[in-house]
Amino acid sequence: MHKYSGETRLLVATDCIIFGFDGANIKLLLVQRGLEPEKHKWSLIGGFIKPTESPEDAANRVLELRTGLKNVYMEQFQVFGKPERDPVERTLSVAYFALIDIHQYEAQLSEEYHPEWFLLDEMPDLIFDHNEMVRLAKRQLRYKAALHPILFQLLPEKFTIPQLQALYEGVYQTKFDDRNFSRKLLSTGLLVKLPEKDKLSSKKGAFYYKLDQSHYEENFESFLNLVPNPDKFF
Repeated sequence: MHKYSGETRLLVATDCIIFGFDGANIKLLLVQRGLEPEKHKWSLIGGFIKPTESPEDAANRVLELRTGLKNVYMEQFQVFGKPERDPVERTLSVAYFALIDIHQYEAQLSEEYHPEWFLLDEMPDLIFDHNEMVRLAKRQLRYKAALHPILFQLLPEKFTIPQLQALYEGVYQTKFDDRNFSRKLLSTGLLVKLPEKDKLSSKKGAFYYKLDQSHYEENFESFLNLVPNPDKFF
């Protein structure tokens, strides 16, 4: 058998990419790195996986330790392992991402590591390959949002079409035509119009809607056309 000489240790870490919606904008949760190299620079929420942990358990532990957030559903989406990605030691990172309602988790956020929410277009430069992780996580989020109504889960039980449009525009970082978006959305048959209006956002007011869960299965295909040319975002 061939034996390798000069074998080096391989560490395994996990990084959590947490996107949040505050009712108007999509944001990214970051912390400042507490050790060298690149101490005090902004970073994703990360840490090493213990020998006794699964990557999923480690991601949940690290997220709670660094931010206070718990019971967040995170999806594993990629392993990052370029040999030079960590300047100190050869390290693989198992990356997870999530999209949460910022207000729902506001009270959990811990001040110990000073986590902060940043608008996606005002994100600071991040350590190591974390910028690349965010870029690929955004692509994965957009892909999922084009195929499934995952973004509806971030809205209150009753919502307006402008609210939903703001959410989609935040995820895709683009502007959709108001009339087209409204027409496509209503044509899905997934929304139930309510008799009341939101009078705070405009004089005329916008009607509230709710998601019709009972017809979701049969109307799923019509939902796929909601995002125009989704391929250009991936």
